[in-house]
Amino acid sequence: MTADAHAGAGEGHDHGRDASPSHATLRGYMTGFVLSVVLTAIPFWLVMTDALGDNTLTAMIIMGMAMVQIVVHMIYFLHMDAKSEGGWTMMALVFTLILVVIALTGSLWVMYHLNTNMMPIHDMSQLP
Repeated sequence: MTADAHAGAGEGHDHGRDASPSHATLRGYMTGFVLSVVLTAIPFWLVMTDALGDNTLTAMIIMGMAMVQIVVHMIYFLHMDAKSEGGWTMMALVFTLILVVIALTGSLWVMYHLNTNMMPIHDMSQLP
């Protein structure tokens, strides 16, 4: 076969990539960057100004913003969606998230029980 016969062999294939506006464009990267900055600045402001006053509510809002920021990074910087690589990328992400939840839950459970069961109880009334 000649070089001309092979020249057009790879044309017309998009290899599973979509043409979404956020896919590797300057606009997509800038949108992701601005969202990331906003999702970082709001929790920073909440903590530095003690705007809500309630530490539990502030922590919940920070964790919510962190989860949203993970999604922003996955969409705008890692270009992940349900169609990329035939769905295998999303399946790998779900599997990873399950493992992370199991590891974090188990670690927190172990630390809680170690703290509860292993810490000595001091009776302050018997001290001189």
